[in-house]
Amino acid sequence: MEICLEQRIPYWLELARVVHGWALAAQGEGENGITEVHLGLKAFRALRSRSFTSQLLALQAEVCVGLGRPDEGLGAIREAFDVMQSNRGPWWEAELHRLRGQLMLAQRDGDRAEVEEAFSQALITARHQEAKSLELRAAMSLARFWQDRGKTAAARDLLAPVYGWFTEGFDTPDLRDARALLDQLA
Repeated sequence: MEICLEQRIPYWLELARVVHGWALAAQGEGENGITEVHLGLKAFRALRSRSFTSQLLALQAEVCVGLGRPDEGLGAIREAFDVMQSNRGPWWEAELHRLRGQLMLAQRDGDRAEVEEAFSQALITARHQEAKSLELRAAMSLARFWQDRGKTAAARDLLAPVYGWFTEGFDTPDLRDARALLDQLA
């Protein structure tokens, strides 16, 4: 961000500001993080660029999951799908479906069938795009959903082969979380 300020590169500065806000939230500074995300997105939109917008809105939605703001997060997801459609590219689509499921799950009156459908669509999309990391995230979300409904065996049968595909990176957060979930499902 300092280099972008120094060199007057507003496009990358605002993109970095959103990512910085997401990182702040991930480190426990949720309110500071969401403020930074909002500022970055506002400035990024003013640049009239639509590149990366779906991904940035997904980061906003992820922060909203952590802050317990499902309505705001779902608004970001709707906007991200609109941008994705107008850009005619499904980049990050699987993650948008997964986050939509998490946000709907966080709503008190969330439709459980819709939540399961969102997680299933995330899994299908990730598999179609051969996006293994996003497939793992989708499988974990669906497996947790099933685990909470007493479908432990189905959850394990879903997650184990996706986890088994990986041959390295076992110290990354997603793979550590997947291993811990598989241990719970054993």
